[in-house]
Amino acid sequence: MTLFALVGATIFDGNKLIQDHAVLIDGAAAQIIPAAGLPQYCDRRQLAGGTLMPGFVDLQVNGGGGVMFNADPGLATLETMSAAHRSLGTRAFLPTLITDTPEITAAAISAVEEAIAAKVPGILGLHLEGPHLSVARKGAHDARLIRPMTADDLTTLLSAADRLPNLMITLATESVTSAQITTLTQAGVIVSLGHSDMDYDTAIRAFEAGARCATHLFNAMSQLGSRTPGLVGAALDSGSISTGLIADAIHVHPATIRTALAAKSGPGEIFLVTDAMACAGSDITEFTLNDRTIVREDGRFRLADGTLAGADLSMARALEVMVKDVGDAPGKALARATSIPSRLLRDAQGYGTWPNTLNNLIYLGTDYSVSAATDLL
Repeated sequence: MTLFALVGATIFDGNKLIQDHAVLIDGAAAQIIPAAGLPQYCDRRQLAGGTLMPGFVDLQVNGGGGVMFNADPGLATLETMSAAHRSLGTRAFLPTLITDTPEITAAAISAVEEAIAAKVPGILGLHLEGPHLSVARKGAHDARLIRPMTADDLTTLLSAADRLPNLMITLATESVTSAQITTLTQAGVIVSLGHSDMDYDTAIRAFEAGARCATHLFNAMSQLGSRTPGLVGAALDSGSISTGLIADAIHVHPATIRTALAAKSGPGEIFLVTDAMACAGSDITEFTLNDRTIVREDGRFRLADGTLAGADLSMARALEVMVKDVGDAPGKALARATSIPSRLLRDAQGYGTWPNTLNNLIYLGTDYSVSAATDLL
């Protein structure tokens, strides 16, 4: 069998950058070895810099390839989303259902279960962003569909947690109780606080009840003030909490991101999400969400009233913003797109760390373009 070696690139193994090494390809396996120790008989592929790394892990993906999960929560939609995000370097993701009806929520749970059984690439579970949110911080969510969590809702969610390898839920304390948060957490659900006007103390109580995360830091949540730290302050101040971030330099200013990185207490960390919509991996210019038209313009998605609705963002672009505009260390930025989100999952299936298969390896060029490692051979 022919051995191949990819040389000339920095290697990121999910935790650190490695110099002066190569990736040895033997069949489907990809092994990191010192460049000086490559077998003489292997076929070398010289790369012009860039980074060989595990594929991205994205915990908030609403659509892609021209389709929205809400619009048609079925297997075909998930297959289209998977292909679109795979072309952008994402190797694992949580399809995300924005606030909708109980019937659509049930369909989404079943669709993800079916996709996992069918081995659709990269689908690791489901993220339900709503409907148990705050109308005051609804963002692009349809206020008519936001509602408190009932006993039937809780039963549905617990069943989904039992059926899926990973279930993440964004909720607000305005619509759920601490007891419900604890019950969900004990069932293995990743509870994330977001779309909420809760104060600092309420957020801390929700974290103590079991919430482990905050959704898209700074966006659609109570802000950090001198006397009112809000959910932003609670997420940054609480060491056990990790938080997603939309790093497109539109949703959050780079200077604000720098401040958040400096302020974040550990071991919880800030990780990157795309909050991608139907346009990801496609050239469409508009789509619908809950019968409302969303227009793509100047790197933004907006409703008719100007409200931001998701992000026109790839993970590679988020990395470019983090490194070039924010000044995040390259290795740390890469971790925010791979290993840090993967650690939040109940079952990451090996994604986000160094791949034991070639298919999970990507090449990030010096211009932040993305290629599958298989395309380099």
